[in-house]
Amino acid sequence: MKTYSVVLLGAGNRGAAYTNIMLNCPEKFKVVAVAEPVKGWRDAMQRKHNLPDDMCFSSWEEVLSKPKMADLVLICMMDDMHYEPALKAIELGYNILLEKPAAQTAQQCVDIALAAEKKGIKVLVCHVLRYTPFFKKVKEIIMEGTIGDIMSIIHVEGVGNVHQSHSYVRGNWHCEAETTPMLLAKSCHDIDIVQWLIDKPCKKVQSFGALSYFNSKNAPEGAPVRCIDGGCPIEDTCPYNSKKLYYDDKNNRWYRSSSTRGIAKTDIPTDEEVMTALQTTDYGLCVFHANNDVVDHQVVNMEFDGGSTVSFTMNAFNKGGRYIRIFGTKGELYAYAKDAEITVCTFEDSQIHKISIDAADESITSGHGGGDSGIVHELYDYLNGNYTGYCAADINISVKNHLIGFAAEKARCLGSVEDIDEFFGDYGLINE
Repeated sequence: MKTYSVVLLGAGNRGAAYTNIMLNCPEKFKVVAVAEPVKGWRDAMQRKHNLPDDMCFSSWEEVLSKPKMADLVLICMMDDMHYEPALKAIELGYNILLEKPAAQTAQQCVDIALAAEKKGIKVLVCHVLRYTPFFKKVKEIIMEGTIGDIMSIIHVEGVGNVHQSHSYVRGNWHCEAETTPMLLAKSCHDIDIVQWLIDKPCKKVQSFGALSYFNSKNAPEGAPVRCIDGGCPIEDTCPYNSKKLYYDDKNNRWYRSSSTRGIAKTDIPTDEEVMTALQTTDYGLCVFHANNDVVDHQVVNMEFDGGSTVSFTMNAFNKGGRYIRIFGTKGELYAYAKDAEITVCTFEDSQIHKISIDAADESITSGHGGGDSGIVHELYDYLNGNYTGYCAADINISVKNHLIGFAAEKARCLGSVEDIDEFFGDYGLINE
């Protein structure tokens, strides 16, 4: 049994999540090197994987300037740091597990796909929802023909109000120019899922959405720029009070570690380090005085080959969680991703069927409902050529689904309906 050696680029939350899973299957994967600019996170990775000092680097450039030293590279850095290391890793002959979105622009995504195809490199994008028990079961029900041909899908991503404030108002993905639009930064999962379920090319797309709530127009009179400055008239009741979220809540390690990146000396920040973050970084800003520009609600309408339609909604104003309703010629499926069952109504017998699944929290802090572990284990078979599953998609499929998201964002900005054949053609791709 081959054990794949792994180089990790980016030892933050996503890099740690995947490599922690790899620690539990040492017969399949072994992390042999890490590149991470934050010393505390780099040191934590070194301890976990017992890495020698000369295999711990402060930048991806250091690692990829050396001859190939492993079978696989995990690229788990920020969105704007995927393109160059991906191309360099492909040039060196590494296979890649690439965190989503694949890159910051449509052209960069296409460049990665073309480079991998030319070199014969396997690149798997982390569309982890495909690998959850929930969406795998939905896909199986469709493949079995239980609900017939799909006529329409309504799919909703409830981002969660606090998650929105953390990641897309104060956090790393608050600015489109610095990372990617919301449809790519967060919802490329969902665009990918609906295309995977329908399994046909998307032909047309339109979109509407805006940043309507998390802006200065909705700031309470007298609200300070930073929550810890005091004097806020809704301090006691505001669900986004940064002191309550990051400082007072000692159990939310994910929020605390994210907010102190570059400040904390270890991967477990102290109260003093959290307070420094609230005083000096965007994580301490009032959500109505932050420098964010990504949408807080958006709808995307899609038409697929054969006439199937999809309405997808991304929305911040909820507790979080995805749900889906699929209308087929033989039946209807409804499910909420946090429930333990999927409901299917079949027309022929007028029966309602309850199908049990392994319910799991689909949030990033809980491994995306089993998707994180699912992709790592399927990655092994995907790499060794013995893959017989139906979840893994090569880089070409992933990039095409990314481009649907870019086309939808263009449609939102221009008020247009985008022809996907034409959009793909602009990048030298055929929509099939």
